[in-house]
Amino acid sequence: MPQLFITGANRGLGLALTELYLAAGWNVVACCRNPAEADDLLYLISDNPGLEVYQLDVTDYEQLAALAAELRDRPIDLLINNAGYYGPNAVLLGDIPQDEWRKVLEINAIAPIKVAEAFLPQLRKAKGIIANISSKMGSIDDNQSGGGYLYRSSKAALNAASKSLALDLAGEGIKAVVIHPGWVRTDMGGPHGLIDAATSATGIKALLAQLTAADSGHFFDYQGRELPW
Repeated sequence: MPQLFITGANRGLGLALTELYLAAGWNVVACCRNPAEADDLLYLISDNPGLEVYQLDVTDYEQLAALAAELRDRPIDLLINNAGYYGPNAVLLGDIPQDEWRKVLEINAIAPIKVAEAFLPQLRKAKGIIANISSKMGSIDDNQSGGGYLYRSSKAALNAASKSLALDLAGEGIKAVVIHPGWVRTDMGGPHGLIDAATSATGIKALLAQLTAADSGHFFDYQGRELPW
């Protein structure tokens, strides 16, 4: 069975992706910070023998290395970096909290690349795909409203690093893409999102299923449309 490794799997888009891939017959390694509180994720275990749940704070790099060592013999066909953090709302120029900015950058830009780095041996075994969940807010071309300093900059950084991943790993048959999941009704996206998590997850799975080597290093939305950097 193909293997998915996913972070931030306890709710929202991460949970929807986990459910979708399990339903398609995949084995799933689902990670979140507090599995003991992830009732919806744990509920899936009884009906899905291919699901394994692990505790992982993506910014705890010692813990990340230990998990990668534990799973060292496991080929990974698809790694989805879904864990993310928006930071405080309504941050205005002149009052930008630098500690929160560092936290947003750490979770959204640095951690996904470190996760990919940690699991490169497993990705090499399967010539897998790295899918980094980004946001249209990380598109410099699309920024017509300003603001959003913390989140915008973190996703732009993720986009740039993901492009390098794609180029550096192309010779090994590993593909890397960044995906805008849409404005999803989740804890992060809020109640006014335009789509639900299941719609986004379905689109993302369809996109990844038909991904080619030529698509690696590109920026797509959940409907498969390419977005400007």
